[in-house]
Amino acid sequence: METICFRRFFRYLPRSFMAKTSWVNRNERKRATVKKYAALRAELKAKKDYAGLAQLPRDASPTRVVNRCQVSGRRRAFIRRFKISRLTFRELASSGLIPGVTKSSW
Repeated sequence: METICFRRFFRYLPRSFMAKTSWVNRNERKRATVKKYAALRAELKAKKDYAGLAQLPRDASPTRVVNRCQVSGRRRAFIRRFKISRLTFRELASSGLIPGVTKSSW
């Protein structure tokens, strides 16, 4: 599937959809921590050294990383296929900015 860059559609959204940038930055730091400790975590899990795992930082666990909308940073109602939130998706789809998406009617 082709990846669509939604950053350029940023200007089309109202400010009310935006998450605080501190939350978005915190999530990026978590991603970096997960990447940093990934090999060590895999090694400790293979050895079943759970005491060693407990010594790692909490943010080294991949479950602490949150999926966020690429446009607004919103974490709730995230659509994985498009990597955006439902509100952003609705706005962009209604504007015809997402290729192949049409409003259904029956």
